[in-house]
Amino acid sequence: MIYSFKGFTPVVHPSSFVHPQAAVTGNVIIGKDVYIGPGAALRGDWGGIIIEDGCNVQENCTIHMFPGVTVTLKEGAHIGHGAIIHGATIGRNVLVGMNAVIMDQVEIGDECIIGALSFVPANSKIPRRSLVVGNPGKVIKEVSDDMIDWKTKGTRLYQTLPADCHSSLVATEALTEIPADRPAQEALYDTWNKIKNS
Repeated sequence: MIYSFKGFTPVVHPSSFVHPQAAVTGNVIIGKDVYIGPGAALRGDWGGIIIEDGCNVQENCTIHMFPGVTVTLKEGAHIGHGAIIHGATIGRNVLVGMNAVIMDQVEIGDECIIGALSFVPANSKIPRRSLVVGNPGKVIKEVSDDMIDWKTKGTRLYQTLPADCHSSLVATEALTEIPADRPAQEALYDTWNKIKNS
């Protein structure tokens, strides 16, 4: 669901995939190899949204802002299921955990990890490579090389998803029984344990 608003039409690079059940409205610019999941709402009505190359915005995320503000997700940002980004700037290769809330004028430095269910209050400035948890979110330690390597591998998996969706996602009717030749999921993807330990 792509909507023009007051003369602004979203721009989506052809290599990216916006699920038909996501809503992308107005002044939104989506770069290369970006995945936008079903139920995500990107509302560029009162301000702009820039999603740089290689980001993912997963199911049921909301991105919005107060009037006149531009939200930016820098390259490789990874926005977990159900997270809310409101008027913030998310740095390069950041992970925002599931159901986290990032409020207005927040600046998240590069390679940070924001824990699931964390709340980052308005006007917070989070230094590069910080691990943030809690409500209100607090920096508890520096993100290690191992942690950022784990995060980067997960994001790389999402960066392959747009091409897979373009080539194989098809609306269909459900089957009424399991076919005898149904493949194992691992035939299509390595297990996460193999990927993260490679």
